[in-house]
Amino acid sequence: MLDDTIAAIATPLGEGGLAVIRLSGPAALAVADKSFLPVGKHSAKPSAAQSHTIHYGRIERGGRTVDEVLVSVMRAPRTFTREDVVEITCHGGILAAKLVLDTVLANGARLAEPGEFSKRAFLNGRIDLTQAEAVADLIQARTELSLAAANEQLAGKLSQRINQLRDDMMKTLAHVEAHIDFPDEDIAPDTKAQLLSRLERGLEFMEELLRTANEGQILRRGIRTAIIGRPNVGKSSLLNQLLGHDRAIVSPIAGTTRDTIEETANVRGLPVVFVDTAGLREAGDTIEQEGIRRSRETVAQAELILHIFDVSEPFSGQDEKYLKQFAHKKRIIVRNKIDLAPKLTFPPELLPGAAGQQAPSVTSNSSLGNSSQKPTPGPSQEGNSRSASGQSRTSAVGGEAFGSNVQPMQSPIPTAISEPSLVQSQSLPPASGLNSISPVVDVCALSGKGIESLKDAIKDLVWAGEIKAEMLQVMINSRHQDALRRAREATMRTLEALRSDLTLELVAMDLRIAVNAVGEVVGKTATEDLLDMIFSQFCIGK
Repeated sequence: MLDDTIAAIATPLGEGGLAVIRLSGPAALAVADKSFLPVGKHSAKPSAAQSHTIHYGRIERGGRTVDEVLVSVMRAPRTFTREDVVEITCHGGILAAKLVLDTVLANGARLAEPGEFSKRAFLNGRIDLTQAEAVADLIQARTELSLAAANEQLAGKLSQRINQLRDDMMKTLAHVEAHIDFPDEDIAPDTKAQLLSRLERGLEFMEELLRTANEGQILRRGIRTAIIGRPNVGKSSLLNQLLGHDRAIVSPIAGTTRDTIEETANVRGLPVVFVDTAGLREAGDTIEQEGIRRSRETVAQAELILHIFDVSEPFSGQDEKYLKQFAHKKRIIVRNKIDLAPKLTFPPELLPGAAGQQAPSVTSNSSLGNSSQKPTPGPSQEGNSRSASGQSRTSAVGGEAFGSNVQPMQSPIPTAISEPSLVQSQSLPPASGLNSISPVVDVCALSGKGIESLKDAIKDLVWAGEIKAEMLQVMINSRHQDALRRAREATMRTLEALRSDLTLELVAMDLRIAVNAVGEVVGKTATEDLLDMIFSQFCIGK
């Protein structure tokens, strides 16, 4: 309903300097008149105020002052919702904002539903559906790249290209339907070639957009990354290094982490949701059993695994068990504690590419325990930098670290690889699903050595190639992906029918399906259920 007036707190709940209560609708000015008492000769009642002006005064209810406020008056249509809008800025804090909201609700406004302001902006033609979704993306952005992508979509870059695609398909549909209306005239060969060419260009553009779906979802919600391994391999220390601050408790006592710890970090511009888990082992008590159960649940939901090994401990049967068990997951093998004497060697039957290869000896000039190595800095500036040497310390599964037998080698850990950003990998044999390709990174979670190389490996594994500015303009979400897949399938059927000279009614039917599916992306053919689903995910007040 657009004939009533809605109100909500538009700022986050909690203590702060200021809070904003937003009203929108045909009676917004009248409701504000009943609630606001102007103070001073330059202030006025909202209904008497000019558009886009601010007025000082008090919110009063029952003859008592609720709060001292500033009232912003914005008249339709030059507002976000294209309705009359009043924004009341009061003191921050839960109680003050709630009492102001209660006052405007008592004077005739209705509490807004989640996303209802943005929904009204869409229904009133202020923004299209992709731009409305960009508002939510903008609010939820966790990295600068996420913010930039949301701003591009809010500016209408994706909408422009989708609308152009839909217009081209509409022209083709109109041409086909014209020939249906006049069946005595066949489509001329040159006209048919033009129609096919236009449809092929549209199909190519759909494919281009669909290729951005995974990257778009990464920027919007991040990559869930589980940090797993046996107890005391350094999982919590690694989490703290990746975050740039102490988040997890670190202790030499095995089983310190009983519950999962979740935190988001900026890794080379990408939001990565790291989840520290309880050590994988046979649990000794019911509390630890629950922690390990949650760890396995986290691994099942994770899109990436950092599998941590302690190089100062020999490879065990449990290591082999978990290496096989999680082989179907995208993962990075992290060899931690490289400042200690190495004992870890992976069996050649698991990693046959290692057979016969020799590990390089470590000289005194490249000591793994180099005390000059500085800890990783905080996440604010280093998120987009490389390691100080500019080199990657990422080695390969089955690389120089693994010999022809399971005995410890003289030095199973390389110091560096000569080429920058080199991420080599070795395919694992198909044993219990052990067929993934897993980069290996050597780190010291205590000092921070190798953390920059680990960040490079994470970025390279989840995002192929360079992140370019023009890519951010057209990154689709899962809803767009579903609609474009249906449009692509219908367009392919249309092309096949047109090339095979099938009846034009069949051509038009599939083409109409494609047009409607493309229109769903920007909301031109959206259903009420779809709108409810999209805007219900917004916060109240937006």
